[in-house]
Amino acid sequence: MNRRVVAEQRGRKAETVAAWWLRLHGWRILASRARVPGGEVDLVARRGRIVAFVEVKARATEESAALSLDEYRLRRVVVAAERLAPRFAREGDDIRIDAVFLVPGRLPRHLANIWHG
Repeated sequence: MNRRVVAEQRGRKAETVAAWWLRLHGWRILASRARVPGGEVDLVARRGRIVAFVEVKARATEESAALSLDEYRLRRVVVAAERLAPRFAREGDDIRIDAVFLVPGRLPRHLANIWHG
């Protein structure tokens, strides 16, 4: 199997784990792999009046997970979230960009509101 297929499978598995982690913490998953021209959001989740556009990163270490979410990738998530917001958000909702980092041997780490642009 080529590297791209392996990476795709690993990404889907990570998104599934992240979705279950969010569900266990009271979030409802509204969409996964939501695509629009200019970008994609791994998960769209709602908890109460918060709609979170969630980027999922699975890496060998927490540091490499954090570094994998650089400004370029984060900006693509923000663009996608802006285009997707009308589809998922309601009047009065708080909209934010979150991340879930998955590292072997550790519980998933959910970082709230990582974009301050």
